[in-house]
Amino acid sequence: MPLLNLVVVLIVVGVALYLINRYIPMASSIKTILNIVVVVAVCVWLLQAVGLWSSVTNFRIKG
Repeated sequence: MPLLNLVVVLIVVGVALYLINRYIPMASSIKTILNIVVVVAVCVWLLQAVGLWSSVTNFRIKG
């Protein structure tokens, strides 16, 4: 995936999350949960997009 596409998607998700947090009235606990879910989902998507997700899921501790 080209770097420009990654940056555009990150900007769009960030602006959407900002607008939701700013203009949709919600309890602060629900906003916190929403923010955590979106950040985790974006992190997983970003790892998959750059090809690092398989190394995260296959990580083993040898002992």
